Amino acid sequence: MSRATDLARASARQRVAGLSGAVLLGGASSRMGRDKAALAVAGVAGATRIALALDALCDEVLLVGGTPPADAKGRAVADPEGPRCALRGLVAALEAARGERVLVVATDLPLVTDAFLRGLVTVAGADADAVVPRPVPKAQPLCAVYHRLPVLARARKQLAAGELALHGLLDTLRVTWIEGERLRALDPAGTALLNVNTPEDLVRAEALLRSQAARPGPDAGRD
Repeated sequence: MSRATDLARASARQRVAGLSGAVLLGGASSRMGRDKAALAVAGVAGATRIALALDALCDEVLLVGGTPPADAKGRAVADPEGPRCALRGLVAALEAARGERVLVVATDLPLVTDAFLRGLVTVAGADADAVVPRPVPKAQPLCAVYHRLPVLARARKQLAAGELALHGLLDTLRVTWIEGERLRALDPAGTALLNVNTPEDLVRAEALLRSQAARPGPDAGRD
């Protein structure tokens, strides 16, 4: 049995109605030197790992931009015309999604957990355009929940104007920030938002995943 199959079975839970998931595959990968979407982390390609997590939670999974691994489950979506940037990927995801809300996750976040993603979705309310974790020192808009239509309108406008920074987009939105104690409750180890941008990051991520896999589960030791 493959590790990807193990992940799929372990994360099989009830999906959230009206929620689309999007894996952002793009990115220059200049510091890694390899395509991060296909980069294996503990035996599973980055995009495949994120797609499996989203498939357990979302009505649909979109694989946005780039070239997805063959075993990544989801619908491939091309980036629109424009400069290569995360904002372009977000626009593509929001345009293609069918759900009212879209859970967007970058391909280089292999330590994001099912519990963390479900926590973001749980606090996503109708009074906010986005729910975004904000660890120190800055927010992480590429692991966040967006209300599709209001955010799409603003994101298109920013992209057309050449204002490409996602943090600039957030300044125009009503955002529920997940930070401080609220963030620690979702991510006690403080590792869910670890970006794998360099070979050194990859080594660290694989060590953390091995450590997590070695921990006894809640039923360990029971007859």
